[in-house]
Amino acid sequence: MLKTYETKLKNIEEEVLKVATDVVESLELSLKALKEENINDLKNIEISEKKLQVKSNEIDNLIVSTLALYSPEAKDLRQLIAFLKITNELVRTGSNAKDFAKKFKKSYSDDLNTKMILEYAIPLLKSALLSLQTAISIVDEIDANHIEEKYHRVIVEESKTDDLYLMIEKNILKLISTNLDLSKEYFDMLSALRRLEKIADRAVSIAKLLQFAQVGGDIVQS
Repeated sequence: MLKTYETKLKNIEEEVLKVATDVVESLELSLKALKEENINDLKNIEISEKKLQVKSNEIDNLIVSTLALYSPEAKDLRQLIAFLKITNELVRTGSNAKDFAKKFKKSYSDDLNTKMILEYAIPLLKSALLSLQTAISIVDEIDANHIEEKYHRVIVEESKTDDLYLMIEKNILKLISTNLDLSKEYFDMLSALRRLEKIADRAVSIAKLLQFAQVGGDIVQS
């Protein structure tokens, strides 16, 4: 029975990582499109919120059945509870990744100051991506010091996204004041970029949950 239980735990972890990988890959494709200025390639971001939700529900059901059939020890119990909340965070992150690609592509045009937009959008996307990658990598960490180090790296990247978004927001508002006829397009662009800031926020939540799973403490409220 112990072997079956350990297999279930490993399966849950692997399924969570698969969902996380899908979200990360969508952000990597978006970053490539922006770097190469092939904005039309954003249409190839195929991540589906509906499919993520279905997969999340499957994982949640697996977690609940594992909790019902076995009596996990403290650390395993923390991990299962954390994963139960992380699946929801990943669905929200995937939704933001999809919305970013869709909104950015729709609002991007040569009528806007695309040079300035890309100047901020690329590092903003990089920081959002790195924050999520670092948060997810905590799954495989067992050393408390490494977990703490990675958690703080996520915090740093999330802070960068806040700063970068505020800077591009300030610059876009200035552009709007002198180009009122493009105000809708610029506001739509801000809405797209705001999704990246939210992704970094979700990464912090995931990192906190994984920190809880590994070292204990108070569980985060999302």
